[in-house]
Amino acid sequence: MKHISAGSIDVAYYEVGPVNGRPVILLHGFPYDAHAYDAASAKLAATGWRCLAPFLRGYGSTRLLSSQTFRSGQQAALGSDLKAFMDAMQIDSAVLAGYDWGGRAACVVAALWPKRVRGLVTCGTAYNLQNSTTLQVPVSPEAEKRHWYWFYLDSERGRTALTEDRRGFCRYLWQDFSPTWKFDDATFDRTAAAFDNPDFIEVVLHSYRYRIGAAPGDPALEALEQRLAAQPLITVPTVALMGEDDGVDPPAPEKAKPHFNALRRLTILPGVGHNLPQEAPDAFVQAVMDLSE
Repeated sequence: MKHISAGSIDVAYYEVGPVNGRPVILLHGFPYDAHAYDAASAKLAATGWRCLAPFLRGYGSTRLLSSQTFRSGQQAALGSDLKAFMDAMQIDSAVLAGYDWGGRAACVVAALWPKRVRGLVTCGTAYNLQNSTTLQVPVSPEAEKRHWYWFYLDSERGRTALTEDRRGFCRYLWQDFSPTWKFDDATFDRTAAAFDNPDFIEVVLHSYRYRIGAAPGDPALEALEQRLAAQPLITVPTVALMGEDDGVDPPAPEKAKPHFNALRRLTILPGVGHNLPQEAPDAFVQAVMDLSE
């Protein structure tokens, strides 16, 4: 594992592949970590890609450098962290590939700073950008039910549940999000160590409270959130992947496609849930390879 200071964060990350290879930044979601890319990064590195898999804020040994920094989990924070990581690594442009929180970070950079992005692999809802002006607008009852944990974590009861048994809580989410994925104890335990980060609870709580309008955002990020609220078109070459068995973001290609004008393909993968790169590494690798031209 390596570390680099990037803006307000000391980022822990894994790097495999030739240092002069084509860069791809692999971004994990909640409640997962950089190990989601172990298999995919090994395959990509073997074909000449330089694979960088950072731990997001609140995970693993990534640390916010100041106690005064807002423990934000909102999309503008994740996107800003990713751009700062690229700046610190002196990477002018790269393929960005992610899902869930990581997919959101990748979409933020692709939307706001497209010159930094050679290509985008995005999963789940594919267009992962939120409109901060509609955070309190309800969606269908079916969708609200799938997002039950957002509302649970808005309560002190939910805070207590996550604080007292973060591993048990997150293991249940693995099962809920990917009901057909048969992971073993060793796989979960390797990732669960990342939840011991001292900022994990606060960053997670803020992420889900903010997205339902129950907590204010970081004032320093308001200008970025306003730009994202306009739901900007993503113009970089994109491959979108959706898991047919995703328990939290079931495939909805008709909602995603209008937000991209350089969509190479959108593929729905049978037998795959929410943690797509770890459940289907070969398909994820192929998606990245499709953007190598």
